[in-house]
Amino acid sequence: MTLALQCGGSDGYSGITANPALGYAADILVRNGGTAILSETPEIYGAEHLLTRRAVSREVGEKLISRIHWWEDYTARNHGEMNNNPSPGNKLGGLTTILEKSLGAAAKGGTTPLTAVYEYAEKVTEKGFVFMDTPGFDPVSATGQVAGGANILAFTTGRGSAYGCKPVPSIKLATNSDMYGRMTDDMDINCGDIVEGVSIEAKGQEIFDLMLRVASGEATKSETLGYGDNEFVPRQVGATM
Repeated sequence: MTLALQCGGSDGYSGITANPALGYAADILVRNGGTAILSETPEIYGAEHLLTRRAVSREVGEKLISRIHWWEDYTARNHGEMNNNPSPGNKLGGLTTILEKSLGAAAKGGTTPLTAVYEYAEKVTEKGFVFMDTPGFDPVSATGQVAGGANILAFTTGRGSAYGCKPVPSIKLATNSDMYGRMTDDMDINCGDIVEGVSIEAKGQEIFDLMLRVASGEATKSETLGYGDNEFVPRQVGATM
């Protein structure tokens, strides 16, 4: 099983509920021989040191830093900057700086060693926890992960991003109970109850158990609704983050 880790429409709860719980599930998957792909390079900006210190070699760590430097140059050439993030929706959800957003996004990667860093849509051959260089735009990022070999996707959201990902099943994880209550038709698991006393470990196990059921044929909410046809979005030409 190769798991794509995604977040979109993040809020102030993302980094304390759904993302660390998904990271715990990713750790379980890795310990059992699977692969977890973290991506969205602009959204780990400022937290990259948390990943490089987990790299299995200096070469792997330096490859990640080289991708960060590429993005710094890319945004400068297009008269932008990496710090021009979070989005307005993120800010309405309680995120105020890119560092807050990045710390939460990196939590999806769990705690296991970083075994490899890949270019966009490059075939993933290493087992364990890996990183793929992609934009932060969710459909483009997920398309690269799927092209690289991901066969299941877990997507955390606090603002309520409606997302499907044909042909790969997309598990939607709500970061807060209020949004989950309003979007139960779209969300597969509520992680908001972590702030009400449920442990990250218990929620991570719940996510992992659902991943196994989905891999065995159980339909996710987005599959039941039948959407996902429009989320195949290869990397676009031009200035895109």
